[in-house]
Amino acid sequence: MKIETFSSDKKIIHSGTTILFNNDSDLIFKLSTESDDFNFDLKLVFKDDKENKDADSKADDTDKDAKDSKTSEGKTLADLNLEDGDYTMDVTLTGGSGRATIDSPAAINVEGDKATATIVWSSPNYDYMLVDGEKYEPVNKDGNSTFEIPVSVFDAEMEVTADTVAMSEPYEIDYTLNFDSTTAKEAEKTAK
Repeated sequence: MKIETFSSDKKIIHSGTTILFNNDSDLIFKLSTESDDFNFDLKLVFKDDKENKDADSKADDTDKDAKDSKTSEGKTLADLNLEDGDYTMDVTLTGGSGRATIDSPAAINVEGDKATATIVWSSPNYDYMLVDGEKYEPVNKDGNSTFEIPVSVFDAEMEVTADTVAMSEPYEIDYTLNFDSTTAKEAEKTAK
C-alpha cells in the first residue's frame, strides 16, 4: 500500500509521510493499493488539545442537559391514565444509520404501573436490546427481530441500544424511541 497526498495548502512531514492540511485544518490524504483498483479518501480533523478538552467538556454538559430535559419533557404511564389492557401507539425510531425501521404503531400492554411495548424491527439480525441497562432477548425465533421492552417515558426520546449481527461482527447501535401518547388506541380484540 502506498500513500499519495492531494489537495493541500500546507505540508507537514512526519516520519517520512507527507501530511497535508487545507485552510480548515483538515488532514487530507489518499490511500491506494498497488493495483490502484481500490481508492478512497480519508478526512481527519484535528484541533488544539485545549480546544478539544474545552469543547468536549461543553458538549458533555450540553448532552447531559439535553438528556435531562428530554426525559423531563415526557409523560409517565400514570400521566396517561390508561387502564390495564392492550393498546397500539405510534412510535418513532431515530439513530443508527437510518436504514433500520420498526413497525408503527407498536403494540403496548399496560399492567398496573408498567407499560411494555412490542418492538418489531425491519431485520431479523438484532440479537438483543438494552433498555435502562437491562438486556432483552428477542421473543421470536423466525422472522424479523421482535422484542418486548418496558416503556419508561412517552412523548419524549427514550434511549435504547440494539445489537446487530448483520455486519462482520456484532455491533451495538444507539437509538431513541418516541412513543406518541396522543395516538394511543385500544387494540382490536382478535377472535379465538
